[in-house]
Amino acid sequence: MKKYSLRYLLVFCSLPFTISSFAQKQNHIKPPKLESDGYKMVWKEEFNYKGAPDKSKWTYERGFERNDEFQWYQEDNAWCENGNLVLEARRETKTNPNFVEGSNDWKKNRKQAEYTSSSIKTQGLHSWLYGRFVMRGKIDIREGIWPAWWTLGTKGTWPATGEIDIMEYYRKKLLANIAYMGENKKDAWFSIEKNIDSLGGKAWADKFHTWRMDWDENSIALYVDDQLLNKVEMDKLVNQNGTGINPFKQPHYMLLDLAIGGKQGGDPSKTSFPARFEVDYIRVYQK
Repeated sequence: MKKYSLRYLLVFCSLPFTISSFAQKQNHIKPPKLESDGYKMVWKEEFNYKGAPDKSKWTYERGFERNDEFQWYQEDNAWCENGNLVLEARRETKTNPNFVEGSNDWKKNRKQAEYTSSSIKTQGLHSWLYGRFVMRGKIDIREGIWPAWWTLGTKGTWPATGEIDIMEYYRKKLLANIAYMGENKKDAWFSIEKNIDSLGGKAWADKFHTWRMDWDENSIALYVDDQLLNKVEMDKLVNQNGTGINPFKQPHYMLLDLAIGGKQGGDPSKTSFPARFEVDYIRVYQK
């Protein structure tokens, strides 16, 4: 979840128990074939090449972006090797060209960044309305590390764009979240957290895992290794700003990033670097 602010609207407080109980039952059900229920693959990124991410599919975020995070995003920290995308965070100094002495803007009042990393996105190149989205990846779960695979709507200003965090991790928590505009123009969240130790901790994180979203006109469901983490009906996700707009009935683009520290990410000062978020593939299926 890329929280642009710390304002929360607590939604459906009983949801974690409800989803958790349902997810346990789902563990005994054979997972769906990806090309089933009328789904066919419409887009894929296998990362089976060397060098920079494919420019026909990905663009970059640059500099300081959100959440008072510590890292400076740059292109050098993203590349493909051995069939995987690598986003690498490093402890290194980067001069902030936008520095302004005495500024109240966190993006301008830092003379330098103490960390660098990378964030890539499909904005302006590829977006999708509904579908089955699948990513196989490996995440670093050490303190201060904040990887995410998520989507934003193509129209509107956050949080009215809508946001889906298919995979997010920080502070020993694996998260699956959906955000929209709540009352008083604040961000509202349907958020599920799963303690990483309950999955196996470091031994679990040292392996690749598969995250999936099934999103249609009725609901959004988020999974890890075919275990249901969060499911929200579409009629609960209408922006509460008087427009009547549901931000999940518009195309979304996807982002992959590796953030450091900031408002949620924790303290990276005792963590050794580099840190990596590795992605084997991403595939999109639609009916």
